[in-house]
Amino acid sequence: DEYQWKGPFYFIQGADPQFGLMKSWRVGEADNGDDEWGEEIVLAEQAVQAINKLNPKPKFFVLCGDLIHGMPGTRWRKDQEKDLKNVLKNTDQDIPLVFVSGNHDLGNTPTKETIDNYCKNWGDDYYSFWVGGVFFLVLNSQLYFDSSKCPDLKQAQDVWLNEQLAVAKKHKCKHIIVFQHIPLFLQKPDEVHDYFNFEKSIRQEILEKFHKAGIRAVFSGHYHRNAGGFYKGMEMVVSSAIGCQLGEDTHGLRVVIVTEEKIVHRYYSLNELSSQGIEKELLDMLAKQN
Repeated sequence: DEYQWKGPFYFIQGADPQFGLMKSWRVGEADNGDDEWGEEIVLAEQAVQAINKLNPKPKFFVLCGDLIHGMPGTRWRKDQEKDLKNVLKNTDQDIPLVFVSGNHDLGNTPTKETIDNYCKNWGDDYYSFWVGGVFFLVLNSQLYFDSSKCPDLKQAQDVWLNEQLAVAKKHKCKHIIVFQHIPLFLQKPDEVHDYFNFEKSIRQEILEKFHKAGIRAVFSGHYHRNAGGFYKGMEMVVSSAIGCQLGEDTHGLRVVIVTEEKIVHRYYSLNELSSQGIEKELLDMLAKQN
C-alpha cells in the first residue's frame, strides 16, 4: 500500500537530543562532565509536546542520532537512555518514531558489540521503509567514518544499500530520501575533511552513488548548527540540535514537506513550533491533493 503516491505529506526531523552534553560542554569536560541532563529533558519534552499539537499529524518523527551523550561503556549512559525513552514514550501513538544511530550512540570507532547494544536498545542501525510512494533509507554513518574495528559490518551495509537502491529503481518511487547522523558535507561537496563531515574520497564515492540512484535529499545532524548545500541537484540538509547548540541557532526541529515534485523544509525553534505551529504557506502545500 505504501508503494503508492497518495498526495503530499510531511514529517518532522530532529537531531542530537544528546542528554548530558550541555553541562559537559559548559564545564569543558567532554568525556565525563555529563552527569546532569535536566535541561535536555525539558527541551525533549518541549519537542514532543510541539509535535503532538500539530494538525494534520506528521507521518513520522525521525531523530538523526546522538540520542544521548554518554559513549558506550561510560557511567551515565543507561540513565540517559532511560530518561530519553521516558520522554519519547509520550509522543502521540499515531506518530511513529524513527531512530538513526550517531557517534555517541555507537562510539567514534564502533565495534560489533557497541552496534549490537544499540540495536537491542533502539532498533536496527540501518533499514528502509516506504511512506506514500517515497522510499526512505536510514544509514549507519559511523561505518563510513571509521569501520576499522568492524570492516565486515561496513561491507554488509554496502551490499544491503546497493540492493535497496535496486528495489527503489524497480518500484519507480516518487523520491528517495536518506537519514544519517554525520553529514556528507556541511556547505560544499569539496570542502576539507574534519570531525563534522566525511573523509573526501569516501564522501565523493557516496555522493556519486546517491546521485546516480536519484536520491533527492540527505538529512543529518551531528553539527549542532544548521548548514547544508547541493551536489548535482541532491540536497544535503544539516539540522541543528534539539539539545546543546554549538553555534547561533536555537533548539529546534525541521518540518519537511514532500510533494510530487519537490521536498521543501524549514527549521523551527521549539518555541516557534509550540506557539504558532506550521506556517500557512507550508500547510497550503499539504492541502493540494493530486
